[in-house]
Amino acid sequence: MEAQQGSPMSMLFIFIIFGLIFYFMIYRPQAKRNKEHKKLMSELTKGTEVLTAGGIIGKITKVVENSDSIVIALNDSTEVTINRNYIAAVLPKGTIKTL
Repeated sequence: MEAQQGSPMSMLFIFIIFGLIFYFMIYRPQAKRNKEHKKLMSELTKGTEVLTAGGIIGKITKVVENSDSIVIALNDSTEVTINRNYIAAVLPKGTIKTL
């Protein structure tokens, strides 16, 4: 009988433990990645060398404020317009020349 009286408290304790595990293993890292990606998006400027989610490397030639689109030059004669959310990483200056 005594084990049944302690059971609701142990169930509550288990739910709290699972909630903490969920927070620290799933929610918190995802929120950190989202914050870093938003910071990356706000720092995009003309001349920045970027890598897209599709694996395209290029240099930003045009950033339109209050728009989701940016223009990336792949070489001297080819430009592509993409959604800014598809920028995966900002590359160090000079990366395109070394390829």
